[in-house]
Amino acid sequence: MNPLSLALVLTGVVLNAVAQTLLKHGTNRLGPVGFSLSQALPVGLRVLGDWPFLLGLACYAVSLVVWIAALTRVPVTVAYPMLSIGYIINALIARFWLGETMGLNGWLGIAFIVLGVTLIARQGA
Repeated sequence: MNPLSLALVLTGVVLNAVAQTLLKHGTNRLGPVGFSLSQALPVGLRVLGDWPFLLGLACYAVSLVVWIAALTRVPVTVAYPMLSIGYIINALIARFWLGETMGLNGWLGIAFIVLGVTLIARQGA
């Protein structure tokens, strides 16, 4: 994979992971949300005033544009598995920013993800 392709893939993955974490932070601030028509307007107004949620949506939108650019340069069999890097990023952000915990099995799973992504990246080199 050439440097530009790798940069696009990694940028898309990082933006997506950051978007997910910001959306989670925003939903933590919003609290539980029901799926009823009567709650749509109040919840929508609360979301529009929540900077982590809005920033998460913006990161998500930019990640989509970057990801489309990456897919024009990298086979999907290489690019899509790279999204697994997002699990690693999200686990670290959730641990250190959101204060979430993960057990030994979770960290072992992340080690396998690192191994898998490394093997796939070498294949796509």
